[in-house]
Amino acid sequence: MKKYWMAAAGGIMAGLITSTQFALPTIAQEADPASTTYEQLDLFGDIFERIRVAYVDEVDDKELIRAAINGMLISLDPHSSYLPPQSFEDMQFDTRGEFGGLGIEVTQEEGWVKVVSPMDGTPADEAGIQAGDFISHVDGEPTLGLTLNEAVDLMRGPVGSDITLTIVRDLDQESFEVVITRAIIKLTAATVRTEGDTIVVRVTTFNEQSYPNMVEGIEREVEAAGGIENVAGFVLDLRNNPGGLLSEAISISDAFLNEGEIVSTRGRNDRDSSRYSASEGDVTEGKPIAVLINGGSASASEIVAGALQDHRRAVIVGTKSFGKGSVQTIMPMQTNGAIRLTTARYYTPSGRSIQALGVEPDIIVEFVRPEPVDPDAEEARARRSEADLRGAISNDSLTEDERKQIEEERAEMEAAAKLKGQDNQLAYAIDLITGINVLGGQ
Repeated sequence: MKKYWMAAAGGIMAGLITSTQFALPTIAQEADPASTTYEQLDLFGDIFERIRVAYVDEVDDKELIRAAINGMLISLDPHSSYLPPQSFEDMQFDTRGEFGGLGIEVTQEEGWVKVVSPMDGTPADEAGIQAGDFISHVDGEPTLGLTLNEAVDLMRGPVGSDITLTIVRDLDQESFEVVITRAIIKLTAATVRTEGDTIVVRVTTFNEQSYPNMVEGIEREVEAAGGIENVAGFVLDLRNNPGGLLSEAISISDAFLNEGEIVSTRGRNDRDSSRYSASEGDVTEGKPIAVLINGGSASASEIVAGALQDHRRAVIVGTKSFGKGSVQTIMPMQTNGAIRLTTARYYTPSGRSIQALGVEPDIIVEFVRPEPVDPDAEEARARRSEADLRGAISNDSLTEDERKQIEEERAEMEAAAKLKGQDNQLAYAIDLITGINVLGGQ
């Protein structure tokens, strides 16, 4: 199976007109609608030579050709681009789950560098960078007018060094600066934990470790619960997951499905089109599933969410996803790097394209940022009960086992209430799983 990398690039917006002189051409040329491709290539060669000879400063031939290639690719769509040799090598390393940097996935929107999502536990995440932020300057240098690769190169640097990003979050508010220290980014592609009797699967990216990390984690938590019969359901958290390998998105979707189409890709030619279907075997054994998404869920994340939604295998909770419904193929160019070229669109099992639309959740739940907890206020809100009074008589209707069960249930409810204050979307998804079980009599 081919592997595809989710990537992003974009067009540029820049223009500055000063005093202009006109050089008369030696031979008058008129536009010819029937000009052949070769004539257009001759025109390119002529312009290239004029720049080399007449531009005010000496230019590097390789840089000039590279800029022309980039311009040709970024004129196609925001995700096609040229990868110089070093960028191509870095990208291959990134998909294996460890690299140096800030920990943000970026794209370009009308020439501006835009954050798709920060990655969990990375310097960018800890610095408060959010999905949808625009990066206007890097260490004081404007990013407007740069290609995406050039902007990313500005953000690269030695591990341990500081970088200052100028962030525009709301158009009606002033920009602000954030200082971030570069670090080695070790992505744990998938983590699994248990909240109450619900297993929470957090997938942060789709790289070569995503599927094995997820399956191993689920098996561990199910065993710790004493078997799948003691598990109420699963929450698959894809928030701020910018995507990655198509093959991993298919594998993770397949893990929750027994049959049916997962995704189809359709290119310009039939030979570029493919269909991928699920094989028998559901790691959850039919337990209820809630999938969490938001505006930072893109590409491969949308494939998984769309497949589970179309098969009515999961309830989608959160806010609308990013809307990247295209597939990029990385094409190595011998020893000269590679090109990332959009070769197909992908479609969910029902035949819908998510391109520029995103996945709409079944239940919209906006994220509420937690407010700092005041310990004194928390203590003031505490209520005394009969049991707290000196000399209160005991309850003689409960056995010791029943009393213990009540205490355990109270502890679970207190933990759930605490989670609501920390992550209201996740708490809602867990409550949803509980409600499904109650109505289903499980």
